[in-house]
Amino acid sequence: MKTGIITKVAGPLVIAEGMRDANMFDVVRVSEQRLIGEIIEMHGDRASIQVYEETSGLGPGETVTSTGAPLSVELGPGLIGAIYDGIQRPLDEIMKVAGTNLKRGVDVPALNHNKKWHFKPAAKVGDKLIAGDVLGTVQETAAVLHKILVPNKVDGKIVKISEGDFTLDEPVAVIKTEKGNREIKMFTTWPVRAGRPYKKKLSPDILLTTGQRPIDTLFPLAKGGVAAVPGPFGSGKTVVQHQLAKWAAADIIVYIGCGERGNEMTDVLNEFPELKDPRTGNSLMERTVLIANTSDMPVAAREASIYTGITIAEYFRDMGYTVALMADSTSRWAEALREMSGRLEEMPGEEGYPAYLGSRLAQFYERAGRVLVNGTKDTEGALSVIGAVSPPGGDISEPVSQATLRIVKVFWGLDASLAYKRHFPAINWLTSYSLYTDQLTQWFSENAAPDFMALRGRLMALLQDESELQEIVNLVGMDALSAPDRLKLESARSIREDYLHQNAFDPTDTYTSLPKQVLMMRAILSFYDKALDALQKGANIELLVNMPVRERIGRFKYEPEEKVAGEFESIEVQLDSEIADVLERSDD
Repeated sequence: MKTGIITKVAGPLVIAEGMRDANMFDVVRVSEQRLIGEIIEMHGDRASIQVYEETSGLGPGETVTSTGAPLSVELGPGLIGAIYDGIQRPLDEIMKVAGTNLKRGVDVPALNHNKKWHFKPAAKVGDKLIAGDVLGTVQETAAVLHKILVPNKVDGKIVKISEGDFTLDEPVAVIKTEKGNREIKMFTTWPVRAGRPYKKKLSPDILLTTGQRPIDTLFPLAKGGVAAVPGPFGSGKTVVQHQLAKWAAADIIVYIGCGERGNEMTDVLNEFPELKDPRTGNSLMERTVLIANTSDMPVAAREASIYTGITIAEYFRDMGYTVALMADSTSRWAEALREMSGRLEEMPGEEGYPAYLGSRLAQFYERAGRVLVNGTKDTEGALSVIGAVSPPGGDISEPVSQATLRIVKVFWGLDASLAYKRHFPAINWLTSYSLYTDQLTQWFSENAAPDFMALRGRLMALLQDESELQEIVNLVGMDALSAPDRLKLESARSIREDYLHQNAFDPTDTYTSLPKQVLMMRAILSFYDKALDALQKGANIELLVNMPVRERIGRFKYEPEEKVAGEFESIEVQLDSEIADVLERSDD
């Protein structure tokens, strides 16, 4: 133990002298109250410590003791369904110990070390294993089979392994290594600031399907990709993240509420257990880890929560699972960086944020990816990161948004004006983009439809044309448009209202499979093509845009998945019939 003396306290920052033997990023215990802190700067024997708990009442002369270990998380059975704070303290266990009034210095293990888990071996005595191989499994919840892996930097031959009920502290296997026998337990620890190793990073060329039409069709996210969801207050960031948590093709969800207001985090804590997992029909919490770190918690813990969450996500990725991590929001994390930087009296960058803001964001996002995980077999795991950004006033020219956009490959720009029109998800189709589109072209042609990208391109072209035509309409009115241009406007309106608008609370419309998305696009474009052809044959534009079949195309999204193919064929027949009728009436 290395002990020093406090010389200065400035909010969450504590300066201590006499810490020559301590190291950067060591966890320390501050004062007799044993507050948790972390060394973030060293000058000789003077350490700057960010404290993860309230520091009121602390003063010079009190002691600081280093544990000699970096800030780490416990990884093992018991993570799923847990609700942690920013430094992986289980909130429900803390409540049992401290009651509703949270005391400082409470020390509760992250995982339950008394509970017994049933361990089922996946290897046998005599097998030669390397780090990352699966030793055995624990059925943690109905949705998650927790794989117990050979720890990092351990390889050798199994000399003992047995099935049975064990606590986390009891060894389940013994591996003979070059340095002697090593007992393997069901849990391990890992420093949060170090990324977990893997064999190889793979190209992001598989779609992470979400069932959200604006995302899957226009601005797709690849498995192992990174996306940002910036938007002002009330534009629906949380709704988007809830939908992704529920419907994305991910095995595990890690949700980090980083610095959001207490009532927003309360909503998440109340709603997630109530959300029904579409895969199992049980609670979504059976494959979710929540990290709740509200804005009234200490700033330093907000900074740590991001790393805690992504380390837990990497752990499940290493089992070969597809993991989706939601960070809500990285703006609050950046504000924590700004406050600590100010207290350290560092030279500020733009708008007071530290000059290293961009590199810290990059270090976080680059831990995402689709990878071949460690082990004898070539097993794929994927970690996708979706970061919400809350720019003040919705102004994405501010430093956090700009630094994020330089890193992420998908930008789902939420628009307050769309949200006020009750258009959800309020993703602005003119400002958003996805840089994965080209890499996903082959995947779409093989798994959705051979002409998927052509259909998508035509939808985007109509939406672009609409924005230009709308300026003319605003200046001189609808009457100034030619009939083909008026048809373009009507078709684009159909794309906006019938395709891009998706009701998260409707049991049918909340999720749309890729085959249904293809048929919905075909229905809208079929109307446009056939109506344009009829116009060239002399049809009346008023009769074309008011055909009854258009309402049926609009209601197509509410058709159950098993009926969409038949409904599409029926719409095509009705469309042909009504266009023929319009041509007859136009001739008269």
